[in-house]
Amino acid sequence: MNTMKTKSQLDDEMAPVYNFAGGVRGKHAQAYQRGHRVIIHKTDGTTEVQEFALPEGAILLDPDVRLYFPDAESVNRTLRDLIRLIPEQQLAREVPS
Repeated sequence: MNTMKTKSQLDDEMAPVYNFAGGVRGKHAQAYQRGHRVIIHKTDGTTEVQEFALPEGAILLDPDVRLYFPDAESVNRTLRDLIRLIPEQQLAREVPS
């Protein structure tokens, strides 16, 4: 039996020194949605601050939802189908003039 691993198999495996047994999935998700700042300390003694925020209109999907909607096209198509199910009279009452 050949126990040699291919390069792609080796690339997919995490080194045993990394142990995420106590990790919490999504621990920083809310902070990421609000935006965050990264401070880079350079070797020349200077620092650089970079601000990151989601672009206007960006929406993050939960992992279980992403299984069904892997891209923007599938999300938009499904939402448009859902919108067609809402009676027009209801929409007219809810839309502010």
